[in-house]
Amino acid sequence: MVVHPSHVPYHVSQQCRVFNCGDLNMAISSKGNVAVVRSYVAGATSLSERTSAMANISAFQALGFILGPAIQAIFTLIGEVGVTFKAIDLQVNMYTAPSLMGALLGVVNIVLIFVIFREHRVDDHGRHLASINYDSEGMALTNDNEEPVDQIAVVSSNFLFFIILFIFAIFETISTPLTMDMYAWSRTQAVFYNGIILASIGVESIIVFIAVKIISKKTGERILLLGGLATIWVGFFILLPWGNRYPSIQWRDIQNTTNHNSTFLVSSLSTSGNQTVEPTGCPATQSWCFYTPIVHLAQYITSDILIGLGYPVCSVMCYTLYSKIIGPKPQGVYMGWITAAGSAARTLGPVFVSEIYTHLGPRWTFGMICGIVASSILHLLVVYKRLIAFSVRYGKIQQ
Repeated sequence: MVVHPSHVPYHVSQQCRVFNCGDLNMAISSKGNVAVVRSYVAGATSLSERTSAMANISAFQALGFILGPAIQAIFTLIGEVGVTFKAIDLQVNMYTAPSLMGALLGVVNIVLIFVIFREHRVDDHGRHLASINYDSEGMALTNDNEEPVDQIAVVSSNFLFFIILFIFAIFETISTPLTMDMYAWSRTQAVFYNGIILASIGVESIIVFIAVKIISKKTGERILLLGGLATIWVGFFILLPWGNRYPSIQWRDIQNTTNHNSTFLVSSLSTSGNQTVEPTGCPATQSWCFYTPIVHLAQYITSDILIGLGYPVCSVMCYTLYSKIIGPKPQGVYMGWITAAGSAARTLGPVFVSEIYTHLGPRWTFGMICGIVASSILHLLVVYKRLIAFSVRYGKIQQ
């Protein structure tokens, strides 16, 4: 049975527009592949090649961020009803088409792995290893494996990566409900315009990854990570509401237009025959809509640019530092830990948005995020000297 969105109960619709469970499940399942890929890259590159290789991986990931939202924006042309193939009980619309395309691309990836992919492994010096347990230069690898990894640096890297993914998950999740509430965009408009914005951020990210490969050779990963977190903090600080302009209020189940204290623009639910017009504006059930100023569109765009600048820097630097901290040891388990931290962040981020944003509004949401990012910056400063490569720590390579 095909259910039109206008027939979905209000409370379910409100939760779904903030907390997209389908996107979350796909994001978490894809993290398993990311851990394996980054673990392989860490084992197949020397210390001097690591940052550049990780940046390349992240650049192609950013390319996916570009094409994904762009394709999603194109799929909005299909509409919410779309086409139904009754023979297999399949509905293809603006919501299901991206998932179906993702499944097709997954099959293509499986074929490419069997046909093209070949494994290689080198140590931190770039010397080729015949297998994961063999070192052509003698016992160097065995001795490296006997040296302990700095667990404080490992835990700190996991914590920082959790924060980075947590705030980006919030950024992704909140874009649609925020723009619908602040600018009275419809669901289709919010998906389309935010798809364009995220695609633009993807282009920005690729440029950042290219720049990072060059800049990191002169500054190092730690200072770039610090600068990226500071940029993200500024991006969310800009999102704090100010001024005396308030959002349009969405009144449901009231046919007559009503002014609230003569300061708010009110949009009502109107019906004509069997057709229902989608209500727009900030829902009256969210009490903060009545006293919280809007986040101006210029604030939103500026914040997108800054977060789109800071996030890719933080992501690639954190992964690169983490792989260097672990050193020549097999990194599969360690990469699983940091990927699990990222998956936990992608899980808790939307929950944070659905609870804090819905009940307290953007001022509390972005204020708390600023506090979280500030605490991560302080933590980074405390452990700054410990976040060094394994080979550098034990004097095998000069930094």
